[in-house]
Amino acid sequence: QVQLAESGGGLVQAGGSLRLSCAASGRTFSNRAMGWFRQAPGKEREFVASISWSGGMTYYAASVNRRFTISRDNAKNTVYLQMNSLMPEDTAVYYCAAGNIGTQYPRDYNYWGQGTQVTVSS
Repeated sequence: QVQLAESGGGLVQAGGSLRLSCAASGRTFSNRAMGWFRQAPGKEREFVASISWSGGMTYYAASVNRRFTISRDNAKNTVYLQMNSLMPEDTAVYYCAAGNIGTQYPRDYNYWGQGTQVTVSS
């Protein structure tokens, strides 16, 4: 069992930065791939980034590549999403998720956090 809690969301101006954190409980965190997804009002949940259990492999959606960075600290049971050069279209609720493999598909993740709101003003 893994429980996830996101933090770090907020309101930021376009061009600014935010760092999201996802704290996990449970002994199996270090064995799991982690992902970040987001959902804007009226839209489906979409993949943002994922990271393998070791941190050695990362994947990004094209829309955030080179602006966002996913990382993890297994000693702290935490995964991060550093978001730079934020744009209004990045506005969404951001969710972290844990799964056996780090794909772009929500169905491959077993555990989800409650989400944190990110709002980017123009």
